[in-house]
Amino acid sequence: MLRYILKRILQAIPLLLVISFIVFSLIQLAPYDVIDSLTTPNMSPGQVEVLRQRYGLDKPFLVQYYLWIKQIFHGDFGYSLASQHSIANDLATKIPNTIRLVLPAYVTSLVLAVSLGLVAAANKGKWLDRVIDGIASIGIAVPSFWLAMLLIYYFGYKLNLFPIIGMQTVGQAWSLSDYLAHFILPYTTLTIVFFPELLRYIRASAMKEVSEDYVMVQKAFHATKWEIFSRHISRNVLIPIVTQIGMALPMLVTGAIITETIFGWPGVGPYLMSATKSLDYPVIMAVMLFSASLVILGNLLADVLYSIVDPRIRKGGSAK
Repeated sequence: MLRYILKRILQAIPLLLVISFIVFSLIQLAPYDVIDSLTTPNMSPGQVEVLRQRYGLDKPFLVQYYLWIKQIFHGDFGYSLASQHSIANDLATKIPNTIRLVLPAYVTSLVLAVSLGLVAAANKGKWLDRVIDGIASIGIAVPSFWLAMLLIYYFGYKLNLFPIIGMQTVGQAWSLSDYLAHFILPYTTLTIVFFPELLRYIRASAMKEVSEDYVMVQKAFHATKWEIFSRHISRNVLIPIVTQIGMALPMLVTGAIITETIFGWPGVGPYLMSATKSLDYPVIMAVMLFSASLVILGNLLADVLYSIVDPRIRKGGSAK
């Protein structure tokens, strides 16, 4: 297993290089760059050119990419061209804030999706199954930004129950109640956003298991529906759940960009949005590289969890 993991990690390095080159190329194709966001109307062309030279933007594209790659291999993400802050320090502050919001929302959504997905499969074709499927369909159709603004309008503005921006009130940095008050609306938004797709996925997986021959055998032996679902179907549904857990890893960093931006949550979302507006390429590249690494690690994690959930996978599919 250790050799397999090391092999996958080594295979990921060329893939990350290709991804970084593509993203870097797309940034270079933009009709403006970060200098345009730093200049003022009264600056002379000479002063603008000095800025370009200062940030290395006067160099050819491949030279800029080489210098960036060289910097990354030395473990240095560099500095934001717009704010001059250390990108590593900024991410060290913002990523925990994002995880603090996304992880509880995703876990809540997963628990609800597993519960309702199994209920829907147990009542296949009945009114309860149709209601649950309808909830999933409506949830998938609702845009996250619209849902967030709806919650802000009713619960933040009309009813004035919760604060609508930020993670904490100024002067109450250590107040748990204040933090929870800021947390509830973005947490609810993300839970509702994550829930429908998870529910649809787990419901479909459970429906497939209900149609398998072993379920018919269990019914022939007069096993109750509870026994079939608790002892057999729920265990077999673990494998698609493991897939979702693995794919959710990059969401811990980039899974709430829109929601964080709308609620002013000080995570990766507003940080990346601000960098994208100004084409602050070192920040964009750092977040992209981190996110792509998490996608690869998520797939690797899913493969490892497969072998834990179903030992037959380790044996090449043979059940002995």
